[in-house]
Amino acid sequence: MPFTKLSGVEELQTLLDSFDTWMFDCDGVIWHGDHLIPGVRQVLALLRSHNKHMIFVTNNATKSRKSYKNKFDKLDVQAEVDEIFGSAYASAVYLSSVVKLPKEKKVYVIGESGLEEELNNEGVAHIGGTSKEDNTFEPFDLHSFKPDPTVGAVLCGLDTKINYTKLAKAQQYLTLNPGCLFLATNEDPTFPVNGGYLPGAGSISAPLRYMLKRDPTAIGKPNSTMLDCVKAKHDFDPQRTIMVGDRLDTDILFGIRGGVSTLLVLTGVTTESDITGPGASPITPDFVTQSLGDLVALIGEENRI
Repeated sequence: MPFTKLSGVEELQTLLDSFDTWMFDCDGVIWHGDHLIPGVRQVLALLRSHNKHMIFVTNNATKSRKSYKNKFDKLDVQAEVDEIFGSAYASAVYLSSVVKLPKEKKVYVIGESGLEEELNNEGVAHIGGTSKEDNTFEPFDLHSFKPDPTVGAVLCGLDTKINYTKLAKAQQYLTLNPGCLFLATNEDPTFPVNGGYLPGAGSISAPLRYMLKRDPTAIGKPNSTMLDCVKAKHDFDPQRTIMVGDRLDTDILFGIRGGVSTLLVLTGVTTESDITGPGASPITPDFVTQSLGDLVALIGEENRI
């Protein structure tokens, strides 16, 4: 089914009128790194002025919801903690409420402080992560390694300090501890930053997948676990909901699987050539526009009314 490319104020107005709940990815849609995408602040304010329900659904696992709120504040963009759903939070909820990891069990974390914060908030015990012991570039010595028999899961998120020790310990737990769960916050291979792309959380778990010949259970978009988390906290009508994202294989597929409409913006990973012509992706959004900031045109239109 072909997508609609938004190209005029009337089409933008129809979009505004058609949806009550707006879900947004963040990286590549709202910002690049620490740089807000032009026009986004005004567009989000416009949506709030029309009483739209806002939900920010991100696969970023390095920040807790509280940290994300701080980032929104620094960029002078309104957002509430309960409007933010990151894969770090969803992973913690998955462990505490879905698989119900026993209290005596721990999680071995490959990830950063935001992931640890969300695990703490859900009462999930963990080791690894930002610990000094594991953030080392000393050679890993298997003979001196004393595995913790209470580790019941390995959780991989984006870790910008990934090293051999973390991968080796994770491999040992997944090999030695019976029933140890292999989880990934998300499977994004890259993420956009101002000026290009960097390896994502999916790239961090890739060595373990190769070693173990086993895929992790992925929590974030496009998987239904993330949407279940959103549904548990927010009441919305899928027929009046739209997902705005920059990636076909995560954001847009997430929306399609969730039965909501989708808007692809071209300020992140996906380019127009990915959705047109020979070799185009079979994942098709409902709407496409260059940038979320394009909706700024509606502000000028309202001022003329």
